[in-house]
Amino acid sequence: MNLDQNKKNAIAFYKMAYEGNPKKATELYVGNEYIQHNPLVGDGIQAFIDYFDRMQSEYPVKSIDFVRAIAEGNLVALHTHQIWPDNDEYVTMDFFRFTDDGKIVEHWDSLQQIPKMALHNNSMY
Repeated sequence: MNLDQNKKNAIAFYKMAYEGNPKKATELYVGNEYIQHNPLVGDGIQAFIDYFDRMQSEYPVKSIDFVRAIAEGNLVALHTHQIWPDNDEYVTMDFFRFTDDGKIVEHWDSLQQIPKMALHNNSMY
């Protein structure tokens, strides 16, 4: 298992889907199945495509920065900073499980909105 390549593939997959081309992202980076653990997204490859197509249609202007990528075993974790319309910012942490041949087959995530004020001066990154 190539951990560096899996990190690159997780980032490319997420970026491509987020920027409006989830079908191509699944064709390039997903295996025969896609097990989804986010309760707001349906299970499977087509449900993933439908979700990101809808997101692109409803929110065409948004950005994502990949702050960290960590790989261990068959997992890759991505720590991202997303900016949505009206400067609505989120921290996300996504976990992807890879097959031995480098394909993504499972996903978990957690999202947190970045508050306008904090009790300290530390960033969320």
